[in-house]
Amino acid sequence: MAKANVKDLLEAGVHFGHMTRKWNPNMAPYIFMEKNGIHIVDLHKTAVKLDEACNALEKITSAGKKVLFVATKKQAKEVVAKHAAELNMPYITERWPGGMLTNFVTIRKAVKKMNAIDKMKKDGTFETLSKKERLQVDRQRANLEKNLGSIADMVRLPSALFVVDIMREHIAVTEAKKLGIPVFGIVDTNSDPRKVDYVIPGNDDASKSIDMILSVVADSVKEGQSQRKADKEKSKEEGEKVTADADADFDTAAE
Repeated sequence: MAKANVKDLLEAGVHFGHMTRKWNPNMAPYIFMEKNGIHIVDLHKTAVKLDEACNALEKITSAGKKVLFVATKKQAKEVVAKHAAELNMPYITERWPGGMLTNFVTIRKAVKKMNAIDKMKKDGTFETLSKKERLQVDRQRANLEKNLGSIADMVRLPSALFVVDIMREHIAVTEAKKLGIPVFGIVDTNSDPRKVDYVIPGNDDASKSIDMILSVVADSVKEGQSQRKADKEKSKEEGEKVTADADADFDTAAE
């Protein structure tokens, strides 16, 4: 399992919290000190909590389940999209579509609409439309791609949510909680850690800090995926062995 290193977390600026007047008192257990009017996060606690979160994520992904990554703030968008795409995991970096989880059926319909447009373009139906209609369809397709393209492969609800900035993404967190989907979150000193299942205390505003935490998370997800792959291959080999043994027994009996 990927381990969080306090020195690396420090270099990435994960310890910088918000101004003291903006703090959430529930974050007190994770705050080390106050310096120049800013709260400093206790990185030893961050490392422990990050390891806990990584452990759980590894278990989820080793079972072949999906984790939905959510980050719509400017500093986090690219970082999250990069890591999630590498892991072949769904992600939302544009506006969170209301009802994304609680009204998943409707969201799936929109994704199917996007796929239907692609099919039209392949089979030539698209060319039979008037110029105005083609323009409308293209616009619709671009809009759907922007908002839902990154979750096009998500055919069922995710098994977990990974959120950067739980205050900004409060709708996503609320929807997940309503459905009993565990939430992993980078939680800054101005947020309420009670709202997520796996708290990773740290700076959720600097892209360097977000990238550092996500690198450790991504390593754990990769380990989970490798484990899943190895288990599948093992069971396939065992299945082939059982078949071979059964064939041999059948041949012996026939003789």
